[in-house]
Amino acid sequence: MARAIEAMRESDYPPQEPLSDFARPYRDACVERSTGISFDEIAYGDDPYQRVAIYPAPRPNGTVLAFVHGGGWTSGYKEWMGFMAPALATQGVLFASIGYRLAPAHVFPTGLDDVAAAIAAIEKSASRWGGDGRRLFIGGHSAGGHYTSLLAVRRDWQSLHGLPHDAIRGCLPISGVYRFGAGSGLSMRPRFLGPESAALERAASPILNIQGTPPPFLIAHGDRDFPHLVTQAVEMEAALRAAGGAVERLVLAGCDHLGASLAAGDANGPWVPRAADFMARH
Repeated sequence: MARAIEAMRESDYPPQEPLSDFARPYRDACVERSTGISFDEIAYGDDPYQRVAIYPAPRPNGTVLAFVHGGGWTSGYKEWMGFMAPALATQGVLFASIGYRLAPAHVFPTGLDDVAAAIAAIEKSASRWGGDGRRLFIGGHSAGGHYTSLLAVRRDWQSLHGLPHDAIRGCLPISGVYRFGAGSGLSMRPRFLGPESAALERAASPILNIQGTPPPFLIAHGDRDFPHLVTQAVEMEAALRAAGGAVERLVLAGCDHLGASLAAGDANGPWVPRAADFMARH
């Protein structure tokens, strides 16, 4: 475990896919807002991406939120999400930002398996910072919202990591992806799914993998988000309800896909108070 307050150095990591013009301003905003926020670090594997940044709360209430960054499954760093920690810390929430191995070098289910292993590591170590492993919530933005939603609705991975089947108290995806393949609205097949011959679209779709009664969900997206993701969020809400789950959907006014993520760091914005209340109620 190492204490870190310096700015993230991308040179500390193996290279990843170049960012698009659309994503660069978001990267810059995440880095600027997260720089100087101290965190502890734990490892759950040997790869530099297999690390978790732990942001303690000054007066923890036991609640833990394990969060996964986005980046199209091909880019992003755990340090990008540090800007979310201060507002959640004022609510007593221990915030953990998960790193994971990226495509195209690592295809599905490698990243998903990494996130599962990281969640287990957080559950086992949360008490060091005043967290309660029995009050473990998960969430993520975009690709991270996809991974955590898929893990939240499945019941076939927990025992592999020594977790009870109900280890996840709730899931808080922001602008997540919930379906691939036919009917997804995606303009192209994400590369993290590997070659088309692998035919992994169904296995990777949270909507199509709900096993039993799902944990509570707080689904958030921007009102100016990608239209296909708004449609998918509505479909995911319906699928979770049909399976007997408790679901809330929060539309973030004035936010596009990337703005929805940045809004999650605003203590006085719509997401933080709603997320804190959701976790307190579950």
